[in-house]
Amino acid sequence: MKKNLISVIILALMIVNIVLTSIMMFSVTGASKQTAALVNNIAAAMDLELSASGEGGLGSEAVSMADTETYSFAENMTIPLKKSEGDDKDHYCIVSITLSINTKADGYKEYGSAESLAAKEGLLKDEINSVFSAYTMEEARDNQEMIKKDIIARIQKMFDSKFIYNVSFGDIMFG
Repeated sequence: MKKNLISVIILALMIVNIVLTSIMMFSVTGASKQTAALVNNIAAAMDLELSASGEGGLGSEAVSMADTETYSFAENMTIPLKKSEGDDKDHYCIVSITLSINTKADGYKEYGSAESLAAKEGLLKDEINSVFSAYTMEEARDNQEMIKKDIIARIQKMFDSKFIYNVSFGDIMFG
């Protein structure tokens, strides 16, 4: 008698378990569809923002390699960084800089030649120095893309042209 009663209880619990599992499955499926729709809407909005600002990574339009010229600074730059809180040591960044130039952009004919950029290299280095020196060593190490965006924005403002569309850091060392 006890075996039959235990078997009936186990059977009843299994049926309750199956019913509750199916109810939970249908409720979770509906919520997951709504979540997937929300994620798709957010992704579509972000895609619109990215394509509105350009796909060049730094807010510029894509430039083909045939229309790209580069200018590299002759020497590595040694840039003093902002002191960290609680740290009395001076920190520096040693970096080689290469600028990507769009040969089809406005301003290229006026400023884009290697001789013209070499003549303005001091001004370019000053802009780069002022951007880097606003960061501590940890911040500069972690925010290189933000530093690149700041440098590009300052250089484009300085020339009042967007013919320089990217900056690349070659050998970058912090110490």
